[in-house]
Amino acid sequence: MKKTLLIFILVPLLSTGQATKYVRQALRLTDPSAQIEVLNQALEIDNKHLDALFYRGIAKYNLEDYDAAILDFTKIIFYEPDADSYYNRGNCKFNLEDYQGALLDYKKALELDPDLIGAYFNLGNTKFNIEDYKGAVTNYSKMIRFFPNDYKSYSQRALAYMKLKEYKKAFSDFGACILIRPNSQSYYNRGFALLEINYYKEAKGDFLKAIERNPNNTPAYFYLGVTHFLLGDFDQSIKSLSYAISRDQMDYDAHFGLAMAYHNKGNFEKAKAQFKRAKNILGVTATNNNISLFKDTYWQVNEKQLFTKMYAILNAL
Repeated sequence: MKKTLLIFILVPLLSTGQATKYVRQALRLTDPSAQIEVLNQALEIDNKHLDALFYRGIAKYNLEDYDAAILDFTKIIFYEPDADSYYNRGNCKFNLEDYQGALLDYKKALELDPDLIGAYFNLGNTKFNIEDYKGAVTNYSKMIRFFPNDYKSYSQRALAYMKLKEYKKAFSDFGACILIRPNSQSYYNRGFALLEINYYKEAKGDFLKAIERNPNNTPAYFYLGVTHFLLGDFDQSIKSLSYAISRDQMDYDAHFGLAMAYHNKGNFEKAKAQFKRAKNILGVTATNNNISLFKDTYWQVNEKQLFTKMYAILNAL
């Protein structure tokens, strides 16, 4: 009986040890698919091996198989809830745009481990996506207290302040981004924010700085063209929008902007040609000449009165 009893004790221990060896082997691999194959072997030996479930969940996440990753993290939470599993399951749900589910998981992760810093930032992003901008500001502010030079937190908080129409606070944060990382993207972001509140001259300055730091920042050329147009400098608008089109022939917003700029310069043939190009890209035809096809364009969304007026004028050419 003693011999039989020893066998019953040793077999699970040996099995668990073998499963752990597979986990260690998987962690030495860099290919997520290969990791999953090895971790599957570990789980065949011990289907409750929490490390194997956790790292398989991570590997599935890296393969963007978020539903499958959620199943692994959920199993861990069922057996032994921990902050990391809630956090990673929250990341999966966020990527699946299940923001309410992500919100609950991030909150639970922070309840279990208030020092899980990344969860504050991701919780802020989740609140931003469900339009809880005040809540997002609170979470980004916590990140900034932990990391005073965290560029992403300042940038995201600035966007949240913009949504709350707290423009002074927003531009203070955009300024912090430029101090921390004075690159093309920082100037571009602030320029776009300035453009949104009709500070055209100031926006133009930031777009010029964005291009100076990165001549390949194509969107900056488009918005520089927009600011030139709105400031009445149609020659410079044509120059900037033409360059944006040279980088992206399918940029219907730039084609429409060029059509308006050429029209204001009195060059109706070029205005007509650019307007036709914008319509062709959007699928507007003689039998489907519907203004609603422009509903998601920059001009229709942000300059609706101007867009409606100019669409009618260009359509009559």
